[in-house]
Amino acid sequence: MVKLIHTLADHSDDVNCCAFSSSLLATSSLDKTIRLYSLSDFTELPLSPLKFHTYAVHCCCFSPSGHILASCSTDGTTALWNTQNGQMLAVMEQPSGSPVRVCRFSPDSTRLVSGAADGTVVLWNAQSYKLHRSGSVKDGSLVACAFSPNGIIFVTGSSCGDLTVWDDKMRCLYSEKAHDLGITCCDFSSQPVSDGEQGVQFFRLASCGQDCQIKIWVVSFTHILGFELKYKSTLYGHCAPVLACAFSHNGQLLVSGSVDKSVIVYDTNTENILHTLTQHTRYVTTCAFAPNILLLATGSMDKTVNIWQFDMERLCQARSAEDHLKHFTEDWSEDDVSAWLCAQDLKDLVDIFKMNNIDGRELLNLTKESLADDLKIESLGLRNKVLRKIEELRTKVKTLSSEIPDEFICPITRELMQDPVIASDGYSYEKEAIENWISKKKRTSPMTNLVLPSTVLTPNRTLKMAINRWLETYQK
Repeated sequence: MVKLIHTLADHSDDVNCCAFSSSLLATSSLDKTIRLYSLSDFTELPLSPLKFHTYAVHCCCFSPSGHILASCSTDGTTALWNTQNGQMLAVMEQPSGSPVRVCRFSPDSTRLVSGAADGTVVLWNAQSYKLHRSGSVKDGSLVACAFSPNGIIFVTGSSCGDLTVWDDKMRCLYSEKAHDLGITCCDFSSQPVSDGEQGVQFFRLASCGQDCQIKIWVVSFTHILGFELKYKSTLYGHCAPVLACAFSHNGQLLVSGSVDKSVIVYDTNTENILHTLTQHTRYVTTCAFAPNILLLATGSMDKTVNIWQFDMERLCQARSAEDHLKHFTEDWSEDDVSAWLCAQDLKDLVDIFKMNNIDGRELLNLTKESLADDLKIESLGLRNKVLRKIEELRTKVKTLSSEIPDEFICPITRELMQDPVIASDGYSYEKEAIENWISKKKRTSPMTNLVLPSTVLTPNRTLKMAINRWLETYQK
């Protein structure tokens, strides 16, 4: 599903940021430099590295056209570069002289935001290179920033954990404590969740922080009410602070990088984990998707940048398997329950179920008494129909769970294997699960608890073919 295709190891210190244009990859580092690579073969450009900053370069970003690169540094400056010849176009000094932690271009390339360690945020005119407006947050350093896809607002995140929403006149529209221990990154999905009605647009916003969590927010825009930001859900998976998050260009994937040295790939729609990448040997500090293709760059304190390519066919297969095998209905979210109600021609009950926070576990525990007394469904016929559908669901779950052959289940995850491998103990495991097991220095067999003679993993193609045949039979 995800393949490591290249590793860049040119920086002499921690990699702080990586960013894509349609043809280039930029990386910045604690070593005070910015490096540029061609996406055609990942060779470094002759004009690279770019040198100007006198201290660490915390962030870099391309203008939407890709013609200009911005970089910001502890030295209190934000520099603009011509990406075609490497020439410096301007140096913009933070008015307070404070270290600049983050910079972002607006979608139309006319504005640039820079956020600093003292909480100041500056909106620059990216064409005249002049300061347009400035503001500041109450507490903490500004460490994260993202423009909405329509450019109407931008969001900043602080080390105190606040998400703050600003308009193009630098008016603070909204502020909320999002992460208790501090925000580290935020990103908008460029694809709308829904166009809605009467001119309403909805976009996903992801934020991550020192609390080891990734939170998903929905931002809506209307001509009458302006904007609204609502918390949607929390994604788990990391066991240490999450330092970076990014949406793919098509909005289907979300990735995160963490102090636990891993990169997790989530399905944006289901919010399930699709893959965990564990090749970095130190903290993962940054991750970025290319603007037009499913290409991912991850940077780390191990001084390297890894380039990953996604196999869309395998990704679709994994989603298909997940859709068909989501038999543990107790894991359903409230949205999953709403989708199920609509599929059963019970969409009139969606609001009632949502109002009562009915998720998968609650759904399976519903009785005729709870439908009548708690959910206040007055119609006897409607209650009976819901109970019949729930019983069908229970039966399907029970049948499917009992039908999966034991040898198809990974001993570690207890889930159907998608990429089985044989370990040196003779047992088969999900590749990602046993790799994670071994990477955590557990050199013992998960099955026998004896020391593994070798960490070599051999693809179990025969078992994979058998699982695929079983899946095809089930899906019919």
